[in-house]
Amino acid sequence: MRIEPFGELAVRVIFGNRMDPAVQQRINRLAQFVDQHPFPGFIEYVPAYTNIVFYYDPYLVMKHGKKGISAQRQVIDYLAALSKRAACQPEERIKRRTVRIPVCYGGGFGPDLDEVAAYHGLSPEAVIAKHSAPVYLVYMLGFAPGFPFLGGLPEELATPRRSAPRLRIAAGSVGIAGRQTGAYPLSSPGGWQIIGRTPRPLFLPDAHPPTLLRAGDHVLFDPISEREYERLIHEGVREK
Repeated sequence: MRIEPFGELAVRVIFGNRMDPAVQQRINRLAQFVDQHPFPGFIEYVPAYTNIVFYYDPYLVMKHGKKGISAQRQVIDYLAALSKRAACQPEERIKRRTVRIPVCYGGGFGPDLDEVAAYHGLSPEAVIAKHSAPVYLVYMLGFAPGFPFLGGLPEELATPRRSAPRLRIAAGSVGIAGRQTGAYPLSSPGGWQIIGRTPRPLFLPDAHPPTLLRAGDHVLFDPISEREYERLIHEGVREK
């Protein structure tokens, strides 16, 4: 583990140098500890694949902290001490949610399903079965509000991004890019291979928090029919 300044108003805690469930577990553990024991001046944290960045208000850190020690030094020292405590926390005490996300695969909802299947010498049905089988881990959110980068994609489905990105990908689209899978919370350009779409909103601007998923969650994809997709859209699916 390494702790270092990240600009003038943030500190970064680095746990590794590659995408790894054990690294994400340590990141999630520290995030939960800071949720339970926030330091004066703490604003927010942003988890990533190998590190987590903590943003703070230096004025409040200094106001409530030790005199003669910079705000940045105090935050670094606090996170170093808290990290040692978090490292002793048993894994079974770490809270993880499991979120089920319905997906209609193929057709107009998954225009790249056949291409992904052909790339791997599989049938579209086999791609659907393999993609919906794992329990995925949310490593981080990024690119767009609520966009989850999921680890756990079967090796036999790893597929390069499209050579020519699309100018518009519909909100809810589920795709593959390399060894990752994810879902678009908003309509946007993108180069992922789109194999399906979920009717479940991933970005809820009026909710708190405004994103369906968060780093550390587990995700299961449930294949549904086009009729079921339309039914869920009509009912405004919002289940927890």
